Amino acid sequence: MARPIRIGVQLNPQHCAWDDLRRAAVEAEEAGVDAIFTWDHFFPLSGDREGRHLECWTVLAAWAELTGRVELGPLVSCLGYRNPDLLADMARTVDHISGGRLILGLGAGFKERDFVEYGYPYGTVGDRLDALEAGLPRIEQRLGRLNPAPVRPIPLMVGGGGERRTLPLVARHADIWHTFAEGEDFARKARVLDAACVAIGRDPGAIERSVLVGGDPLDSGVALRAQGVSLFVLGANGPGYDLATARRWVRWRDEENAGA
Repeated sequence: MARPIRIGVQLNPQHCAWDDLRRAAVEAEEAGVDAIFTWDHFFPLSGDREGRHLECWTVLAAWAELTGRVELGPLVSCLGYRNPDLLADMARTVDHISGGRLILGLGAGFKERDFVEYGYPYGTVGDRLDALEAGLPRIEQRLGRLNPAPVRPIPLMVGGGGERRTLPLVARHADIWHTFAEGEDFARKARVLDAACVAIGRDPGAIERSVLVGGDPLDSGVALRAQGVSLFVLGANGPGYDLATARRWVRWRDEENAGA
């Protein structure tokens, strides 16, 4: 049986004040989205690169108290920015603040400026994937040792589409795979992920598929749904955080899920 469609919104914490992000989270929950995400960067990725920007995990902690229904998490948190055991503890704490609604999104990171200006070694793509590979089991182990334990088993989301290293990590560790891929690119990567799951004796259907989308759901949502995607994430930027497109996808979700 296919997973029900879920809609997420990524509220990018750039070019905004806290009041803007606070209002956007409240409006997104009221609009009916299933999950609210933010990214883990230290500077804007578009527009004025010296513009306003707020930090991921402190925003998530505040959202956890502010909201009451939606899941929330980083899309995705870079393993190179924080000790993995500390990151697990932060995630557990936000999970408790939210009453068990955290999704822990994890990735290798890619934005050189974030690493360099905050004093982290940037290295090569291979170095950053090494950190991700080493950090994932540490996070899992620490989550299992914390007292109090997380409210629920925290779903792990791994972002990326690298077919040689990232997708095998998804197969071993993730509950959710997030990617930007569409069309045949998505289909190929999904086949690689499925094969990696089979190779370790895991059911590929145990991993939810998540894609960043936009525009009309009838243009891309239907095709991605047919390829097994169930979590569709819309981006929104500050300070205005226009949620009109997210609302359109929520209506599509309701229609599709009702007819399933």
